[in-house]
Amino acid sequence: MVSARLAPLERPPKRVVARSCCRGAYLRGALLGGGSVSRTHLELRTGERVGAEFIVQLAAVEDIQLRLQERPGHVIAYAKGGETIAEVLAAAGAAGAVLTFAERAVVGGAKSRANRLANADHANLVRSSRAAGTQLRALRRLQRRGALDRLPDELRELAGLRLVHPALSLRELGLKCHPPATKATVHRRLQKLIRLAEP
Repeated sequence: MVSARLAPLERPPKRVVARSCCRGAYLRGALLGGGSVSRTHLELRTGERVGAEFIVQLAAVEDIQLRLQERPGHVIAYAKGGETIAEVLAAAGAAGAVLTFAERAVVGGAKSRANRLANADHANLVRSSRAAGTQLRALRRLQRRGALDRLPDELRELAGLRLVHPALSLRELGLKCHPPATKATVHRRLQKLIRLAEP
């Protein structure tokens, strides 16, 4: 929309955006003329505050909440978060973009979850490996002193199991005990063995 002097209008006449389809067309024009979209941020740039305020009001009529921010030389109406961005795109008639946007969000979320799980698994393996190394060093000290044979039956059994199976988890070691022991019991016994091995 332009004025009689052919300058862009910051606020078009009400009749131009009276219907939902017209508001969608206006949002589409704002996106094409001064919009940018990323996975987490959408902004519609205007030259003056009144133009950005109008876009925020227009979106609100369609139940879409946009925010306003002034920057040097221009003002933006913006949205953060995938759901609001998808709503703006849908209102602007960009159904294909909404689907692409949603697909990327799902794929990005799946990758993030996979990375978090992989990092957690790696951290658990490192912790378990360090703990097993500490246990083995303690058991070898006890072995050198000839102290393993003087231990109570349950500690001697667990010491032998850890020496034979250095890579087993606490739960797996517990299942090999007679009778089977819980993970917590195995942990307590190993901590006792470590303390006994201290000089």
